[in-house]
Amino acid sequence: MSTVDDLEKRAIFLAAICGQTYTQFENADGSFVVPARYSLHDTIEARSIIGVWERFGFILESAQEIIIAFRGTSSTTNWISDIIASQKKFKYIKEDCLTHRGFTNIYDSARGQMISALAKLSPDKALFITGHSLGAALATLCAIDIAANTSFRFPFLFTFGSPRVGDPAFAKAFAKHVPNSCRTANPFDVVTHAPPSVYKLPKREKRYYYSHVRTLSSRPFQNGSLGANHVISSYFAELSKLQPQFTERLCSANPGFCPDKWKR
Repeated sequence: MSTVDDLEKRAIFLAAICGQTYTQFENADGSFVVPARYSLHDTIEARSIIGVWERFGFILESAQEIIIAFRGTSSTTNWISDIIASQKKFKYIKEDCLTHRGFTNIYDSARGQMISALAKLSPDKALFITGHSLGAALATLCAIDIAANTSFRFPFLFTFGSPRVGDPAFAKAFAKHVPNSCRTANPFDVVTHAPPSVYKLPKREKRYYYSHVRTLSSRPFQNGSLGANHVISSYFAELSKLQPQFTERLCSANPGFCPDKWKR
């Protein structure tokens, strides 16, 4: 990731990868488009917010790199408001910090299988972790966990439309463990403002404090609705303006890989 050009191309590619996590979930057989030169190493399964085991993403491998991708949700409001955004200790790092209970519980359910799958891959390969929406929160938890506890000490994290994940202590610890991180956020995407910096449980005095992790890459766009300002296809479309020729080549070389505008 030595140049701005490289970062832009990587963000476009990983936004398309995030789009495929939804395709994997929606297809009954779990099929999706794997880009050229990559192969599917493992499917990530996790217990959802309502306690149902679901496909939550995948691990891809190529000759040079590994990609872990987490699925989010196409809803922009229900899943944020339905989760009581209390916090719990994030037990996978030595620093004393708190993370969102709902996000952390989903990650906990997937962690064992994911770490086991990753252990079968070469730590000499570059590792990219990505996710959109709820999947961005899971990717953030995954990145700091992997950096602290595996041979993959320096993962690259790219997220899109991420909510806040933990308290200020978590954000500080994250910056130490994961120096290579890009959080692409549309300021008109309501999910990127949730949970609020200070969250108070209804009818209770207890307050929880939230901070975004670094590093922010702001990409403002307005597409006419809450959903259109959040979906991964909108992020992909906006990012593609940075490198239109690269995007055209990517989509042409991998039919069905790039997100369709206004979907998801």
